[in-house]
Amino acid sequence: MSDSGKAKEKYKVGIVGATGMVGQRLILLIDKHPWFELTTVAASSRSAGRTYADATDRRWHMTEPIPKSVKDLVLMDGVNDVKAVASQVDFIFCAVEMGRNELRELEEAYAKEECPVMSNNSAHRWTPDVPMIFPELNPEHAEIIPYQRRRLGTSKGFIAVKSNCSLMSYVPPLWPLHEKFGLKQALACTYQSISGAGKTFSDWPEMVDNIIPLIGGEEEKSEREPLKLWGKVTPEGIVPVDVPSITSQCIRVPVTDGHLAAVFAKFDTKPDIDEIKAIWAGFDCLPQKLGLPTAPKRFLHYFTEEDRPQTRLDRDLEGGMAISIGRLRPDSQYDIKFVCLSHNTIRGAAGGNILMAELLCHQGYL
Repeated sequence: MSDSGKAKEKYKVGIVGATGMVGQRLILLIDKHPWFELTTVAASSRSAGRTYADATDRRWHMTEPIPKSVKDLVLMDGVNDVKAVASQVDFIFCAVEMGRNELRELEEAYAKEECPVMSNNSAHRWTPDVPMIFPELNPEHAEIIPYQRRRLGTSKGFIAVKSNCSLMSYVPPLWPLHEKFGLKQALACTYQSISGAGKTFSDWPEMVDNIIPLIGGEEEKSEREPLKLWGKVTPEGIVPVDVPSITSQCIRVPVTDGHLAAVFAKFDTKPDIDEIKAIWAGFDCLPQKLGLPTAPKRFLHYFTEEDRPQTRLDRDLEGGMAISIGRLRPDSQYDIKFVCLSHNTIRGAAGGNILMAELLCHQGYL
């Protein structure tokens, strides 16, 4: 990678789990990417051998059409033909739906074939030497990769994961406040769209005019994963922090895309409201400094309007990669409260995964 942060030539990339919701979003984002060229698509054995257009007939959920460059690509078996898939690409994005143990084995199998894995899955998020990278927040966690390679016995292969989509909206605004004021406690109630479950209203009619107050396993991820994001890199692995203490409720709401959160926070030092807004406005992060292709020009956007951010109006801000914040005010039980929003299949999934890959390219790991 050159000093300017631009790739010298395009990387050949593959998507394992290419027919699912996140795989489809990855295809759209990679199609026009200046650094990455999609050369290989893979899915389950049920789809293997079919063209991508045929396999996703009546199952293409994006509003944009399938790119012409992808329609006629023949799907490979991403589970049973690991060596063949790995031989065709520089690295893969993994968004396949499998059981956790099977997925852990699959991603390690790719890594051991010297094929780096950019994972959208949760299976390896708590493997100590697997970095869970949020490019604007903890880019230094990539430093654990050489230790992981030593364990796997690889020279190039490794696994990196992105965190769960539920915390994409509320951890970024809290991050610089924790550095300045010491975050002690946070409560986050998330209102999550149906695309987070890989669904649309046409195939999940039960969600029309309905709210479901349970998303299995989501609250545990929302409460625990930030502690690893804030963790410390050691030769033995990434050690999660004990503080802050985070509690959450995760609720499924009848929205196509976008996860909104209502956040309450308490600090060691109570912050001033205007100071918080200034910190958010000046939060300049590494992907923005490097000018990475998928990075939003401005990471955190604060809305002064009393009724913003709104999911339908603001989820696509800066191509769906920015975080929207609003309604910051003092709270009677916590120090402050605010609402925030992120696009779950872009920033929270495919776009966040691509930005992680761009960062790792710049750092020389890919």
